[in-house]
Amino acid sequence: MNSEQLETTEVIAFLPCRTGSQRVPKKNTRPFSKAGKSLFDIKIAQLVACPRINQIVVSTNDPNIKSKVMALQPHWKGRIILDHRPDHLCLASTSTDALIGYLPTIIQNGHVLWTHVTSPFVNADDYSTIIDAYFTGIASGEYTSLMSVTKLQTFLWGKTGPINYDRKQEKWPRTQTLTPVFEVNSAAFMASARDIKNTNDRITDRVQLFEIEKAKCIDIDHMDEFILAAKIYETVNIIQTSEKNSRDQHQ
Repeated sequence: MNSEQLETTEVIAFLPCRTGSQRVPKKNTRPFSKAGKSLFDIKIAQLVACPRINQIVVSTNDPNIKSKVMALQPHWKGRIILDHRPDHLCLASTSTDALIGYLPTIIQNGHVLWTHVTSPFVNADDYSTIIDAYFTGIASGEYTSLMSVTKLQTFLWGKTGPINYDRKQEKWPRTQTLTPVFEVNSAAFMASARDIKNTNDRITDRVQLFEIEKAKCIDIDHMDEFILAAKIYETVNIIQTSEKNSRDQHQ
């Protein structure tokens, strides 16, 4: 067991939410569910519902999100922290690398779970599973960070030809025999605050690839994706409510 890595098991969720989304205006705060909840409302509820998360840092320059966080803070008594991120780190041109460099100025200790509101289907139970996998990886000595991915085992091509198989050997092999490729879905990144500062990265060179099913990782980057995800979210809620009512009736 890596005692240096596990000297604390405190988990701080880092939730970046800048204003000024260009492809989906007010993406983080516009109504997403039929009940009027936004992606931010859904995500903050999922994070506070996860018992493995000790603290949640919301980093934003969005006045609407700031108001929401300040309204929540008295109830959660220090569990939700508001970071007033500087505007120069909230531009459309701001790189992820710049935000990674900023993170150690607000989180110095513990283990950081970096996540996004654009993963509304990744819930509290999923975060608990991710955190367990992260600490198990550290305890084994095999990994020092974690990154969520989606497994792709299909025909993948670049402009010059196939990426994950050789057409000289077989032109159309069975997909289950193809070499898997993993897409970073940005649902979760985990590393210690110390490693983030020392490497200037949100993963280390010993990163555990944590697979999340594709249905949970719909990318919400354009308006059509926002609309589709909202419809799926409502359908899932209807199914879950129906199943719960059925269980309650049989108790």
